Amino acid sequence: MTGTLDDRAAIQDIIAAYAHAIDRRRWGMMAHLFHEDAQFGFGDVAGDWRGFVEQARAIIDPCLATQHQLGQILYNFEDGGVCHTETYMTAMHTIPAGYPIPDVFPDKGSIYSAIIAGRYIDRFEKRDGHWRIAHRTGVYDWREFRVVEGVDLSDLPGGSCGAHDESDPSTPVVARFLG
Repeated sequence: MTGTLDDRAAIQDIIAAYAHAIDRRRWGMMAHLFHEDAQFGFGDVAGDWRGFVEQARAIIDPCLATQHQLGQILYNFEDGGVCHTETYMTAMHTIPAGYPIPDVFPDKGSIYSAIIAGRYIDRFEKRDGHWRIAHRTGVYDWREFRVVEGVDLSDLPGGSCGAHDESDPSTPVVARFLG
């Protein structure tokens, strides 16, 4: 079964909205992306989706910046409103000196970049007419740490940088996921 173009588009929107929610720290969006009983596992971060959000906030919020780039997506639709997907991703994290969770990203005493390449293996279910994630397993394919320069954007003109609140210019784009 291949699913309709509308089904694929709806699923792709959820996958993209997840990356946006992480990068813009819009944690409230997650309730629109996961089913109530959804499970999540990625390395040491595991449990129900609400527990995942709390763990992810602890990991991501101290980062100076993050950006998740999504790659190819494979779909396997089954009868009964189920679709399994595999999405390639590369996640860049700007880690500050004094990062508080050294088991996740070591404190190197200066700003550096942590790059993770991996995949999201998802089970989507269509319930009440809406596709959402029922189960997500994240896997690492590789990671690296890089010394970086120029990550302090404070000298750029006002309004030229993204924000982690409603002032970000993308707010109208994701309004349907905000509540």
